[in-house]
Amino acid sequence: MPLALVKTGTYTQRMALSSRAARVVLAFFVAAGTLAAPHALVAQTPQRAVYVSVTDPAGNPVPGLGPSDFIVREDNVSREVLSVAPVDEPMQLAVLLDISQAAEAFVRDYRNALTAFITAVTNDTTPKGKHQIALVGIAGRPTILRDYSSDPTPLLKSAQSVFSMPDTGTYLLDGIIETSQGIAKREATRPVIVAIITEGPELSNRPYDLVLQTLKASGAALHVVKVGSPRNNSYDRAMVIDQGTRTSGGRNEDLLATTALPNMMKKLAADLTHQYRVTYARPQTLIQPETVTVAAAKPGLTARGTAVRPERPQPRR
Repeated sequence: MPLALVKTGTYTQRMALSSRAARVVLAFFVAAGTLAAPHALVAQTPQRAVYVSVTDPAGNPVPGLGPSDFIVREDNVSREVLSVAPVDEPMQLAVLLDISQAAEAFVRDYRNALTAFITAVTNDTTPKGKHQIALVGIAGRPTILRDYSSDPTPLLKSAQSVFSMPDTGTYLLDGIIETSQGIAKREATRPVIVAIITEGPELSNRPYDLVLQTLKASGAALHVVKVGSPRNNSYDRAMVIDQGTRTSGGRNEDLLATTALPNMMKKLAADLTHQYRVTYARPQTLIQPETVTVAAAKPGLTARGTAVRPERPQPRR
């Protein structure tokens, strides 16, 4: 059998060849590192996102916006907006209803408004999944009238069955706390609380700072629609409505005529179903910001933002 001979050379020749090969390999890795570096830097840049509603002076959603149309600040420090896209995550909506004695004259408008709102939300085909809605009565102890569901049929049936409860007052603050705690337990990804309340007496005995703390921990946006002539003098309730809606990215609406309630709830549904997901860059830091605010760059537009809760890391298997 013939032997396979290996070509030989001097020690100097072999070292020269090895040196050239090493230089080629080194050049390859340097070039590869240079090409990969920008991608590695992008990947390492921490990113956060905000759900944002943008409305015109008439309160209608504004379509077609991009990164240059938003201004995001953390503790008043501007952040670079990286991308803007329509939100495709489904909502978990809890509607708190003041069905106390003060709502007796408003029941018909309640039913029409809830029907319009439920129909508009459940007909939304944008998300990858279905929105869920729960109805909660806040006359006396907060009571679930209809648990979270994406099926409009039982939701609409419950909406048409709403009635006021005699000899009762409003428990808005209790309702926000208990609903927020339920949202936290469910680990809802896009939670929203909508409260339709009268100006009847507030009977909750909860300090406003506790309510706001619980709301913030849930990550929910709070929207409040008040109907009737203003006469409620609860300081804690006023603070929760003012600060809770403003800091969570919600609406704070006052309606003197309840006949305007169905149209308002249609606008709120359109607002919620036409939100943007605004992603921005955050520098690496151990200190988390106290506040995140978003504004529209164009004059005349109103932007409201709710911080997206970071995804929890999956446990290792």
